Amino acid sequence: MNKSAPGWLGHWQPGTWLKLAAVVALATIALKTLAWWVSDSVGLLSDALESFVNLASALFGLAMVTLAKRPADDSHPYGHHKAEYFSSGFEGALIMCAAAAIIWFAVQRLLAPQPLQAMGLGLVLSCISSALNGVLGWAMLQAARQHRSIALEADARHLFTDVWTSVGVVAGLLLATLTGWLWLDAAVAIGVALNILREGTHLLRRSWQGLMDEAVEPEAQAQIQQVLASFEHHTIRFDHVVTRQAGQRRFVDLHMHMPAGWTLGRAAAVRTSVEQALMSAVPGLRASIQLLPSDVEAHFDDPKDLI
Repeated sequence: MNKSAPGWLGHWQPGTWLKLAAVVALATIALKTLAWWVSDSVGLLSDALESFVNLASALFGLAMVTLAKRPADDSHPYGHHKAEYFSSGFEGALIMCAAAAIIWFAVQRLLAPQPLQAMGLGLVLSCISSALNGVLGWAMLQAARQHRSIALEADARHLFTDVWTSVGVVAGLLLATLTGWLWLDAAVAIGVALNILREGTHLLRRSWQGLMDEAVEPEAQAQIQQVLASFEHHTIRFDHVVTRQAGQRRFVDLHMHMPAGWTLGRAAAVRTSVEQALMSAVPGLRASIQLLPSDVEAHFDDPKDLI
């Protein structure tokens, strides 16, 4: 949990934030489309196209967050937590499609420059929409850290990308207005496309890593090792510690070795204490501990296990 974030940010669940993101996306679409309509700027058109991506991403993210909250069932015994990674991947793919569309429009304008109109009103509308996205993006990013929601984080980071996109568009159009270099409008649009293409690639990579059962973050690994060290004794040791994460859920599997002479009840009581300590130290963690006698080792590298 992010201790520096205001506590009220954690009161809203990810689904509520994504509903708000969809409403704000509709507002920014209206503002940016109007800005493009009055100015005929391809740079502002590129900014408006990205807002459509914001809307689609928020709606798809809401669907995936709702799915991720479903309890485990016979077909999905580990739950549905990985559904959030599909939201991140979908948003990354949409961003890349938007970047391709922006580049296509920009190249057409670069080949046939057009005069800009009513730039003052267009830039004011763009600035208002950027302020909305900036405030919402900041709040959503703090909430994403508290809830450990990759869908919420992906949408928040995209909103920040949208803000920087708008800043670049406004700066480029001001320069084009002052210098009379109409080609700057198209150049700014291409720069916008390359920037959001980078963000789309990052989101796709993050989604891929999650679906491939990436280990938990180093901070959580350090907390796990600290808890295990507190239980280690000349009669107790741990090995084969393996972690993975799926959306908001984290998992750790390990072996706990103890004297063969202990009763099953005593061994189970110690294991329960270790599991509870691990889950208290690391939010969202589920621990699975296999009990083994001190003189027994489990081997996972046997060629027969790879068949």
